[in-house]
Amino acid sequence: MSATSPRSGGCLCGAVRFTATPATLDIDACHCSRCRKWSGGVYMAAPCSAISVEDESALGLFQSSDYGERGFCKTCGSSLFWRMQDRSVTVVSLQAFDDQSGFVFAEEIFVDDKPATYAFANETRKLTGEEFFARAMASQESSGG
Repeated sequence: MSATSPRSGGCLCGAVRFTATPATLDIDACHCSRCRKWSGGVYMAAPCSAISVEDESALGLFQSSDYGERGFCKTCGSSLFWRMQDRSVTVVSLQAFDDQSGFVFAEEIFVDDKPATYAFANETRKLTGEEFFARAMASQESSGG
């Protein structure tokens, strides 16, 4: 399965089903305090170019900042995706995909917000929150967004 092949996924109870197209098979772990509180740990996600939800009535959206919102199941509470409110960036929870084969843990973001209680052994790219937003803005400008 290639990075651009759509993949199915869903929440724990099955009320929310989606299809998402990963932009890359590189996944990241977000250490920001909001993601940690939302997911109950480190939020591992894949950047996706598109996501389509089958039954949006089961999907909850929470505006978690001035720029971002989080998608979750209204029934079971599963964390499904985070996206910019303008939808220029969408990342889907790795664990929500039915098939997680081929994904590679490649990057850690918001390392400046990571608590000292854990560390990963993998060699990964590490970006601070400021570096993450600078890259996102540069990507948006180069795509004409």
